[in-house]
Amino acid sequence: MEKISLVVPCYNEQDVIKIFYDEIQKIKKDFENVCFEIIFVDDGSLDKTLNIIRELSVNDDVRYISFSRNFGKEAAMYAGLHASLGDYVAIMDADLQDPPILLKKMYDILKAGEFDSVATRRVTRKGEPLIRSFFARLYYKIINKISKTEIVDGARDYRLMNRKMVDAILEVKEYNRFSKGIFSWVGFKTKWLEYENVERAASESKWSFWKLFLYSLDSVVAFSTIPLSIASVMGILFCFISFLIILFVIVRTLIYGDPTSGWPSMVCIMFFIGGVQLLCIGIIGQYLSKTYLEVKKRPIYVVAETEKDRVD
Repeated sequence: MEKISLVVPCYNEQDVIKIFYDEIQKIKKDFENVCFEIIFVDDGSLDKTLNIIRELSVNDDVRYISFSRNFGKEAAMYAGLHASLGDYVAIMDADLQDPPILLKKMYDILKAGEFDSVATRRVTRKGEPLIRSFFARLYYKIINKISKTEIVDGARDYRLMNRKMVDAILEVKEYNRFSKGIFSWVGFKTKWLEYENVERAASESKWSFWKLFLYSLDSVVAFSTIPLSIASVMGILFCFISFLIILFVIVRTLIYGDPTSGWPSMVCIMFFIGGVQLLCIGIIGQYLSKTYLEVKKRPIYVVAETEKDRVD
């Protein structure tokens, strides 16, 4: 029998874990000669998520990994992929915004042999704040202009992959992870399924606007060096402008003397150039900080407990 592994990152999902598990049991009947394993990855939850997962792990189709603290969803997805044993591996959110009913269609497409991955993207953002939707679309436009790695607008982490692609992703062991970019970077043929946005089954999103903004910065640093080029070009441009201003001041002084007027405009120019310098230093600092984290070679996550440690 073929096996499908479902990797489910969880952070404070006590209200939806059992609902998600029940939904997976419903769709199993649509598969013939296929067994499932559900790998819940508890990302340092502060509620009863881990207790509920422990209870579910008495079932043969449930395994789990519990981190020693919150390492983030990217680390949880990597840990789940690393632990997966299936011929096919899917990444899904526990909140049911990733419709389990699509799994059968995704599996059938992969079985045909033409594609290595079936991924999903939302065609609507119904239920999201308008300002978040606006900046999300703006982000996708910018990242695809400055990066050679395509990031599909509306792409979800929800996808089903064959073992060959999963093994390739696991070879990318970088500490600062942006999986949407990694999925695209490793290549392989991907079929995209579109669907309308689905509301969460319960609880609230853990992604605030600020967290999404920082996450977007990580993706830019991980898959584009254009900001560094922009900083360099701006430095050259302002050096050239400064040279022209120096020539202008020298010529003006020789012709008209040395007037004291104009100091407000000079102060404005100084502040503007100083701001540009700080911006460029900040851009360089972002890349330097990511390099610093990479060279320390710290583990992507630390496991505190798995189903093997469960005491019945």
